[in-house]
Amino acid sequence: MSICRIVSVDRQLTAIVKASVPFAEIPAARRSARSKVDAALPSLDAAPIGRSLTRFCTPSDGRLDMEMGSIVARPFAATGDVVPSDLPAGRAAHFQLKGSFEGMQGAWQTLFDWCKAEKLSLAGINWEIYSPWDGVDPTTLDTDLYALLA
Repeated sequence: MSICRIVSVDRQLTAIVKASVPFAEIPAARRSARSKVDAALPSLDAAPIGRSLTRFCTPSDGRLDMEMGSIVARPFAATGDVVPSDLPAGRAAHFQLKGSFEGMQGAWQTLFDWCKAEKLSLAGINWEIYSPWDGVDPTTLDTDLYALLA
């Protein structure tokens, strides 16, 4: 059973595509960004490549400002829409979703409700780190959810 907890996280470099999208367009934006990042990664000289991720800020006006891509080992120069960024260091609330992405909304609600119950102040920076999903039974997926604490 997954539980919420506070963890210390290290800064991690990322290769991402930025987008600001309405909620209804999030799946298409993710597919487009991942395609661009996957195509650029071999030429970035930023290997070894880590897990895929999505970083986002608190929604505003029905839109979500997102960074979608992969964790990388070292800095690189931007190429097209693929730019360097990072996941921040600090203390974060963490929850691991076990199972398909269909449970993502409920998992975030669980994490945010726990933060509220614990009276934790959020910094407004959140991210998901995904286990590899190609060819995998969706019921076996693990997705780590993080909410940076203020």
